[in-house]
Amino acid sequence: MSLVNIKRDNPLPLVDQIANGIRQQIDDRLLRPGSRLPSIRNFADDHGVSRFTAVEAYDRLVAMGYLRSRRGAGFFVTPSDGKAPQPPTDAPVQPKRNEEIVWLIRRLLDAQDGTIMAGGPWLPHSWLDEANIRRTLRGMANNQGDHLIDYGNAFGYLPMRKHIAETILPEVGVAAHERQVLLTCGASQALDIISRNLLSPGDTVLVDDPGYYNLFGNLRLQGVRLVGVPRLADGPDIEALEALAAEHAPRLYFTQSVLQNPTGTSMSHHKAFRILQAAGRYDFRVVEDDIFSDLQPETVPRLAALDQLDRVIYIRSFSKTLSGSLRVGFVACNQRLADDLGDTKMVTSITTSLFTEKLLYRLLTEGYYRKYLSRLLDRLHDARHNVITGFERIGIETFGDATNGMFVWGRFNDIDDSLPLAELALEGGLMLAPGTVFRPNLQPSPWMRFNVAVCDDPAVMKRLEKIGMEST
Repeated sequence: MSLVNIKRDNPLPLVDQIANGIRQQIDDRLLRPGSRLPSIRNFADDHGVSRFTAVEAYDRLVAMGYLRSRRGAGFFVTPSDGKAPQPPTDAPVQPKRNEEIVWLIRRLLDAQDGTIMAGGPWLPHSWLDEANIRRTLRGMANNQGDHLIDYGNAFGYLPMRKHIAETILPEVGVAAHERQVLLTCGASQALDIISRNLLSPGDTVLVDDPGYYNLFGNLRLQGVRLVGVPRLADGPDIEALEALAAEHAPRLYFTQSVLQNPTGTSMSHHKAFRILQAAGRYDFRVVEDDIFSDLQPETVPRLAALDQLDRVIYIRSFSKTLSGSLRVGFVACNQRLADDLGDTKMVTSITTSLFTEKLLYRLLTEGYYRKYLSRLLDRLHDARHNVITGFERIGIETFGDATNGMFVWGRFNDIDDSLPLAELALEGGLMLAPGTVFRPNLQPSPWMRFNVAVCDDPAVMKRLEKIGMEST
């Protein structure tokens, strides 16, 4: 039964038609306070729309104060005094186009027990060094100090910044002073304060296509225009990058040189040089996100090492290898920009957690981390070999020839859009990551991201084989 009359020939986006229709029924008292709306799945099926569209419409109504979400129960009409004031009816419509990204992130964070995260971005909990984190936590809790109650320094814990400048950055060929290092709450905050500081609504940036979905969603929220640079097995398509830079005059290019998310591939030395040449020729900066650095045991050129933090802004985090709860990352750049980014950080968050920064410092400097990392790399290498072999057997084509890291970029034959396939798999408790969320403007894609640490399981491989057979 239809709740809203959707007109396919209406130029108004489907999300707006749905949100406007439900809002009107609430205003007209056709939907009474406390009424429960159909579930996302039922609404999408009844109205012939994707679940992403239904999610975005419901979320918009929650933000406007018309609906309330009760975890595990659904969406309910709020009391009449709970609605937020509305903009004039002639205000321009600004669809966010983030519904697919919201869909993926919500399901990653809210996954129920038993859901298999075959496309997830994290290592399984059993792979992480929780015992050592607990040991270090006990030691810190028993020591007196300001780390339990103090705000800390706006630029971050100084010994940690010195360790980064004197040990971590030289390992990838970057020479820097601690005053060029700013600690952040993970790489996500680093990307956010960079874009807040260097970009304005209407600016254009270049991004990898495919690339990091959360970055794309954040940039869209800030009103930034995204232009995708095709990502090849050895890095970006340089000819396309130069043509797009000449046409669009971008302010920044966001990229990953090592174990790129989602393809798992790394950049060649030749491509790295060409990117820096283009940056100088067309006057843009490069933001290099090296979050998977510790999962790459081989020598791979970093843009920051070739450039020595002139035009390159270098980002890194330890969330993927240590803990998603220890949200510590850093930005390394020229000192003047570091000062500006520090000001932006203070305005938006004052400081980051002194406690977690001290904890991470101890984990990195007491010797346990390198031993753990060596075991983790061996385990990932074996899992990757098993998954690639299994994919060849069941007919999943893989992209490039990457031999390290946790991700494989793959596709089933004769599938043009992996999004419906991901929806189908989720109904059976298998979480896949469809390629559309990794594209700058959410274009359809036949590709999907697979996590080898999860897919290295005969039961998971069997389910993937079954899904592939059902979809052809």
